[in-house]
Parts: sequence; C-alpha cells; structure tokens
Amino acid sequence: MTTPDNTTRWTVKVSKDTDIAVRSLLAQRGLKKGDLSKFIEEAVRWWVFEQTLSETRAAFGDLDPEALQDLIDEATEAVRNERRQALASPPKPEA
Repeated sequence: MTTPDNTTRWTVKVSKDTDIAVRSLLAQRGLKKGDLSKFIEEAVRWWVFEQTLSETRAAFGDLDPEALQDLIDEATEAVRNERRQALASPPKPEA
C-alpha cells in the first residue's frame, strides 16, 4: 500500500452525515480512527478504476468482440515477451 515516506496529506471536507456514516461503518467493522485514511485511499482507487474501466468500455464499445479479443491477446503476448526477456537477461552489475 503506502509507506510513511510515500504519502501525501490531504485536507478534505465532507458533510456531517457522510462523516458519521463512514466512521460508523469503520467502527462496526472494528477499525480504528487511523483506518480512515486507508478507507479513503481504497475508495479513491476503486473510483479511479471504475472511471477508467467505463472510459475504456466506451472507447472500444463499437469494436467487434473478436477484434477486441485479438487486441487484448496481442497486447498480453507483447507484455509477456517483454517480461520473459527481462527475466532472461538480468541487469548488469554496476561498476
């Protein structure tokens, strides 16, 4: 997730109702006050993922399913080949 030296402090405002709802949810699940940051980060990550997924679906919505699968297969194979090459030739030690 994150480490103490890899974080950014946010200042956010939410309605009192939202604050109570989130803190109640965390308390019901046995989470502590400090877990609010983890909850917010996870929620934001999910929101960004959902937005990206929605935009991607819209961008490829008019593409034939078989053509889309071919693009996915091609991209997957390219990444696999890159990873295999990287694993086969480890980095040279620095002098």
